[in-house]
Amino acid sequence: MVSTFQNYTRYLVIVLFALFLAACETVPKDTATSTTSSSTTAVEIMDGVYVGSDTVEMLAVDVPDRIFFAYDSYTLTKAAQNTLEKQAKWLKANGSATIAIEGHADERGTREYNLALGDRRANAAKDYLMTKGISSSRVTTISFGKERPVNSGSNKKAWAQNRRSVTVRTN
Repeated sequence: MVSTFQNYTRYLVIVLFALFLAACETVPKDTATSTTSSSTTAVEIMDGVYVGSDTVEMLAVDVPDRIFFAYDSYTLTKAAQNTLEKQAKWLKANGSATIAIEGHADERGTREYNLALGDRRANAAKDYLMTKGISSSRVTTISFGKERPVNSGSNKKAWAQNRRSVTVRTN
């Protein structure tokens, strides 16, 4: 016959195991699709492209320094084109300024693939600036692939923030 002590021990082990499993089941909320405030909803990712502003800095007053891309893409969105138009306008007003466009990718994929993708993203931005009258001699490109993430997370929001090109003034 089983002693009372052994019964209590079994129940204690069962309860502790159940608590352990419950703790393991907890999944953090994925806030990658949107954030909410008390009165409005601010979308941060739309169609896989980051549209928030918390990682954007300014090349100049009212001229954002970065554009974002969809997964596995170097196609310029309308928002990216609008940003590049502002950059082109600023570059025309500052004729001696030169820039470098840095291409970046998220952490998924091989190093080599992401370096090539970052290069295509930087060149897509450069090509667009050239269509707006900016001389190619004023724009250099470099790819960092996945080596310089702006957000080190491994979730949709981090990936969307890391799929970008950044325009940096070089003189």
